[in-house]
Amino acid sequence: MVADAQGTPSTPNPLSQDLIRWSEALAGIARTGLGFTENPYERERFEEVLAVAADMRVSAGSAFDRDTLVYEWMSMVGQGVAGYQTPKIAVGAVVGNDEGELLLIQRSDSGVWLYPTGWADIGYSASEVAVKEVQEETGIECEVVRLIAVLDGLRLGFTRIPLYSLVFQCRATGGDLTPHPMECMDVGWYREDDLPGFVAGFDHWGPHAFAAIRGEPVEVLYDRPRLPPWRDERF
Repeated sequence: MVADAQGTPSTPNPLSQDLIRWSEALAGIARTGLGFTENPYERERFEEVLAVAADMRVSAGSAFDRDTLVYEWMSMVGQGVAGYQTPKIAVGAVVGNDEGELLLIQRSDSGVWLYPTGWADIGYSASEVAVKEVQEETGIECEVVRLIAVLDGLRLGFTRIPLYSLVFQCRATGGDLTPHPMECMDVGWYREDDLPGFVAGFDHWGPHAFAAIRGEPVEVLYDRPRLPPWRDERF
């Protein structure tokens, strides 16, 4: 299960989400700089950037105060290549059944509905993670059909930490619906016109997912480049 490492709500308003995205970008730049420089003047400047980024996160509704955020970010600083900050990788599974329904989970950490998803595990291929997460979270066995989406979770508001989500279309092959006792409040099969509640980002990936389940020829969905990349269509 993908969890929020910053202790903040998972359904922010658009302005709040922009502040989060910008603050995480600044924090990543600063931590990368701290990982590569030995210059004390540059280190001081990068630490100031982290403080500004923390102020932005607090303004966006972080459950942590500025000093705690700076401390947490500083604890992530490594040296050289190990210190280069990149998004985490999550793997999601759009699972369909013979009735053309989509498997959804209600997340315990936020209460929102989404396809089964989890962090990429070392030693597993991405497709193996998809199969594992579906079985662990829902009790359903499945086989992978194809990769259908590569999504920026922070940009789309799925999460409040930087991550890329690799989403595979899968076909159910067996098992029984059994929600994970700690990670899922509920699980179920749903038609496109009968969703259970708020499904995170559904307008963006939902029609694409159901088209794939119906067997239609779909390309890999991805977030198109924006110019400049730090602004969205509202600016």
